[in-house]
Amino acid sequence: MGLFGGLFGNSKSDDGNASSDIPWISLNTIGQLKDIKEASNNRPQVIFKHSTSCGISRMVLNMFKSSYGLENGQMDLYFLDLLANRDVSNAVASEFGVMHQSPQMLIIKNGVVVIHDSHGAISDIKLEQYI
Repeated sequence: MGLFGGLFGNSKSDDGNASSDIPWISLNTIGQLKDIKEASNNRPQVIFKHSTSCGISRMVLNMFKSSYGLENGQMDLYFLDLLANRDVSNAVASEFGVMHQSPQMLIIKNGVVVIHDSHGAISDIKLEQYI
């Protein structure tokens, strides 16, 4: 594997999230947002917004994958492909009152966003703090 393959990952699927131990749930309908809000009353919900055509977004996703260490069931993690689901991304911004950015991660508890960030600052969010 070359330098760029190691940095940006060369093992991926069409949605950009393959070869990962993260139990992603594909976020591809606006209706899922209601389910996310409801489920956040029982355990934290994470939305990761990713642009599959952006090198920076790919790099941030790879950094997130490499530092991920939660056990299954501690949080539900939703993966939003922005290019394929722009309407859902717009609905996320509207529903949760967070300006759209890419890449972006939101953590939702009890129906509200408790933290969100974008770009390299995503790696500063410690998921364990929100369980």
